[in-house]
Amino acid sequence: MTRPDFDPLSARFAQDPHAVYAELRALDAPYYYEDVDTWMLTKAAEVEAVALNKTMVRNRDHLLSEAERKAEQRKLNWHDMPHHERFVQTNLLESEGETHARLRKLVFREFTAAMIARQRDTIQAFVDHLLDGLADRDTFDFVEDFAAHVPGHIIGRVIGVPDVDCPQLRVWSEQVVRFFDVGRGEADKQLAEQATKEFYEYLLTLVAARRKAPREDLMSRMVEHCDAGRMSEDELVATTMLILMAGHGSTIDVLGSGMHALLRFPDQHQKLRDDPTLINLAVQEMFRFESPLPYFHRFATEDTEVAGRMFEAGTRFGLLYGAANRDPARFEKADQFDVTRSPNRHLAFGGGTHFCLGNHLARLDMDVIFTTLNQRFPRIELVQEPTYKPGLSVRGPIALEIAVRRP
Repeated sequence: MTRPDFDPLSARFAQDPHAVYAELRALDAPYYYEDVDTWMLTKAAEVEAVALNKTMVRNRDHLLSEAERKAEQRKLNWHDMPHHERFVQTNLLESEGETHARLRKLVFREFTAAMIARQRDTIQAFVDHLLDGLADRDTFDFVEDFAAHVPGHIIGRVIGVPDVDCPQLRVWSEQVVRFFDVGRGEADKQLAEQATKEFYEYLLTLVAARRKAPREDLMSRMVEHCDAGRMSEDELVATTMLILMAGHGSTIDVLGSGMHALLRFPDQHQKLRDDPTLINLAVQEMFRFESPLPYFHRFATEDTEVAGRMFEAGTRFGLLYGAANRDPARFEKADQFDVTRSPNRHLAFGGGTHFCLGNHLARLDMDVIFTTLNQRFPRIELVQEPTYKPGLSVRGPIALEIAVRRP
């Protein structure tokens, strides 16, 4: 079989990675991506098995000697970044074992169903406010003029960040997250380190303010955990930073790709208009159809069989959630966007100990947003086909110009 043209930084991949994913799924074995020394998994069963395998870890620093850890940092060009190393490379997502379990338990206790449900009125009011501001516009960029403003403000309010500061948090978040993708260069490294430093300094002032005068917000409760000895101050800052970063980019991306999917499949959009109770199924399908975080990795901590062959301890696997979620072996008519799809065992939220904690809040954002859009606008049309972000680790349109018709 001809070797697939796997170039995640290419314009071809950005516009349609699914054609490439299909080529990878057709191979008899996982694809070895030499550029990052990683075996890429694309089939739903294989991706899910590794995600749920407790011997597979995202970060293996705790298994390495200090010399080995330093060597690994240099290999990945994650060295000489003191703030990034302190608050990003050691956060909840990058931790394992007891540390991960302790921090995850603390955060999970805060993201209760009741807390999420209480955000609905806040989200609704903010969405209405944004749309009111676009009342004189028949066309607008759905991403930059609308979607980009919602998730960060909502998670910011949950944490206790003033609305006026939320746009800057999005900038820092995107600059930090960009350094996780393939093809990162020295300029990206410096930008990520500077953004982490400024992010940290901002959060320190917020921590000090909540320590002096607690409020009914997540930051106040995190400070309480810190002062009770359940987490260190560095862990408090790193965890808050992670929650803010996770609450920004991926939700903006899936809002954009979800809107694009509705416009690409007008029959499905009409089904949702005719039966608004389908919104929960529709939102899950948006995550499956264009997974906003299509790639994560795991390391094998012991010799392990994956996809029918043995791999040595230390092997790095790429979990291509974006490919797994279009696997015809799991999903009937996998390339069809279907707002009635049920069951829908997609993998967009990951699996195992690293399952996405913020998925309920993201889905509530989308529920309110798409329900409100369909109520306000009897017709929404695509002005021009969007360009999608390049890269392996993110999936979403850079811009999405739409035209709306009001009653």
